[in-house]
Amino acid sequence: MRSRWWLRGLLVLVLSTSLSAGDFLRSSHVAVSHEGERWAQRTLKKLSLEEKIGQMFMVRVLARFMNVDDPDFVKLREQITRYHLGSILLTVPSDGSFLVKSEPYEAAMLINDLQRGSRLPLIVAADFERGPSMRLFGVTAFPHAMAFGATGKPEFAEEFGRITARESRALGVEWNFFPVADVNSNPENPIINTRAFGEDPAQVSAMVSAYIRGARQEGMMTTAKHFPGHGDTGTDSHLGLAAVTRTRDQIEQIDLVPFRGAIAAGVDGIMVAHVTAPALEPDAGKVATTSPAIVGDLLKKELKFHGLVVTDAMEMGALTRLYPHGGASASGRAAVDAVRAGNDLLILPSDLDGAYNGLLNAVRSGEIAESRIDESVLKILEAKASVGLSKARMVDMNAVSSLVAQPTSLAFAEQVAAASITLVRENRHVLPLKNSGTIASALTYGMVEHKPLVCVILTDDVRLENGRRLERELRSRVRGVQIFYVDPRIASGMAASVQQAVSTADKVLVAVYMVPVAGKNVKKEGTAPGNAIALADTPAALLQSVLETARERTVVVAFGSPYIATDFPQIENYMCAYSNVPISESAAVRALFAETPLRGRLPVTIPGFAPRGTGIQKAATH
Repeated sequence: MRSRWWLRGLLVLVLSTSLSAGDFLRSSHVAVSHEGERWAQRTLKKLSLEEKIGQMFMVRVLARFMNVDDPDFVKLREQITRYHLGSILLTVPSDGSFLVKSEPYEAAMLINDLQRGSRLPLIVAADFERGPSMRLFGVTAFPHAMAFGATGKPEFAEEFGRITARESRALGVEWNFFPVADVNSNPENPIINTRAFGEDPAQVSAMVSAYIRGARQEGMMTTAKHFPGHGDTGTDSHLGLAAVTRTRDQIEQIDLVPFRGAIAAGVDGIMVAHVTAPALEPDAGKVATTSPAIVGDLLKKELKFHGLVVTDAMEMGALTRLYPHGGASASGRAAVDAVRAGNDLLILPSDLDGAYNGLLNAVRSGEIAESRIDESVLKILEAKASVGLSKARMVDMNAVSSLVAQPTSLAFAEQVAAASITLVRENRHVLPLKNSGTIASALTYGMVEHKPLVCVILTDDVRLENGRRLERELRSRVRGVQIFYVDPRIASGMAASVQQAVSTADKVLVAVYMVPVAGKNVKKEGTAPGNAIALADTPAALLQSVLETARERTVVVAFGSPYIATDFPQIENYMCAYSNVPISESAAVRALFAETPLRGRLPVTIPGFAPRGTGIQKAATH
């Protein structure tokens, strides 16, 4: 009798498990089945005009723990309900240069809560350009895209796509706003830079296409950005109006190549930039986002792209400056112009109520035909069906621990970082650094007469994580290494201490952390404040003085933009890691000590310093 009850209980458990498993969203190859098409068509017919308009908007969601009565959570749910929103963009709070990252479970639980309260399933998107580690802790961290370009291996980009998709889908994110398809041919580009795979259109296209294939195989939608190309601009479109000044032929031969490759690879969405391109749109009052010639004629008709056309954030300065009156009416006008140009999805409007009602009133007045709205909404619903949202919307919290940060994924990310390290120049007097063992403790700062190695870490803010892994790796190898953390606020005050240490050191390592950051203001002497991918004046002066004192004993490592060497042509030993993530710090240290081979090659030209393809190849010796 007891065994019979045990078997009955086991059967109930198995059945309940299998039934509940069917309620969870499952990832598979991105594709719309006939059943999914029918679901999209049936759903569209049931929607009111107000509900259809809402499907075309995406708002920001900050991934953090929120009580159900938290005013922010209540407001978010109210927005989703009131405006019938069709999608959300997962990000995290920020405090200046600091991103307040969350943990995987917090993000997944928040997404489940929002999905549960929405009438229609939400597409959850994210800017996971370096995988979920862009926004979350405890996940696989990858270096910037330019590091992949330095490896020269599209197969790495494909596996990158697969791993990012697997982890993203486990958290409830179905759509990544990546890959960056921009060809970064402008060394002064402040916002693309290391986010791009490189400057060669064919190589960028190969990397973009490979990433798309890998991601879609694991069930994640992809987005190529920023159409028609943001790589040859010198302005951050978050702050001001960026201009693409190439000729039509140049745009065809350079900028459009990766986008054509992305379309051929099956990319799900293309994000349109808030840039001007006179060769494509002569009206100075229009950016690409609001240009029928760029979106409707070039992208949809000429390039034959039939997927989702997505705006860049509608709150960005490059767009809002074209509507100087501001407020609800300006947001409404911007939304109408974007839809009339051919965009399907409007991301992060500066005034949601104004944008929503502006678009709604445009349809009611006949300025925009409802059939035009239906066209976009059907594509959005089919996209939802393509990732399984027509069948289920909740993610299985129990699966997070088995799918996120798998040991093989972590090992692969380290492999990419190691393969990307590029030795651009050396004088044969500094490298490799010598492993001298360690002592129990060492001071970060402090005046001493002699040090075998002095490391100067130049960063935007010494409170950031930049350099922390680098310091630990150095201390595990060099007895008595002296470390200086320097940012623009304290560079002048630290100059004397740094110079004294450098003057007596056997060797000097200068680690420069310079990565593209949206909306970052940098003041350079003789110029107005603005975003720049360059050292601020005081750290630049400090680096200059170090080179004047110990140029032949110094190695400079760029943990970010490789272009910094342009301003310091006297550098005799130069290495590029392309990224400030900890695995790139570890990879660079191993390369400096010749523990791993040097195989990377520059995917961009450093003007006046080194051409694309430069890379001194060396075998490991330790």
